[in-house]
Amino acid sequence: MRKSSLVIILIASLALSACNTVRGLGQDLESVANAGDEVI
Repeated sequence: MRKSSLVIILIASLALSACNTVRGLGQDLESVANAGDEVI
């Protein structure tokens, strides 16, 4: 029981960190696109 709980917590934390990474990547791409629009 304790081992399975640890595995579930580990998977959940990895999933949440992946969401934050993807969100950050999207924000970075958006800022690059905005900077490109300002140059043009």
